[in-house]
Amino acid sequence: MTTPGPHNPTRAAAAAGALFTDAEGRIMMVRPTYKDYWDIPGGYVEPGETPYEACVREVEEELGIRPTIGRLLVADWAPSDRDGDKILFIFNGGQLTDALRTAIKLQDSELADYRYVSTAEIPVLTIPRLSRRLLIARTADIEDRFVYLENGVIAHAA
Repeated sequence: MTTPGPHNPTRAAAAAGALFTDAEGRIMMVRPTYKDYWDIPGGYVEPGETPYEACVREVEEELGIRPTIGRLLVADWAPSDRDGDKILFIFNGGQLTDALRTAIKLQDSELADYRYVSTAEIPVLTIPRLSRRLLIARTADIEDRFVYLENGVIAHAA
């Protein structure tokens, strides 16, 4: 994950991540070295980059693989007095092939571990807003739809 530049209070930062699942429907989560909670592979959108491009780049940087990233599942308007406003995108990473799973090489400077977790484990491993976002993204994947969130809560479904 790339750290953004100074926050401009008139603009929201954007970040994008990938929702990978396994055959049992569990979600891949990573344990960043710089956070006290688990997350999904992804990071900030760099200048001149689209959220989709950022997702592809961040997955490659963090996991050392370049899988096909699919459609947008969730966009979340995430206001924060502490971190500044963000727009967070989750794209469908699908299920990794055996070859891609075997090829995963974590970016040591950013990630300490990864694993697939059940939806019941997510609220224990991460912060509430991200937990809500991931559970809704998993449902959006299953139901083949897109969901717009505000602060991790469904605002408008498409």
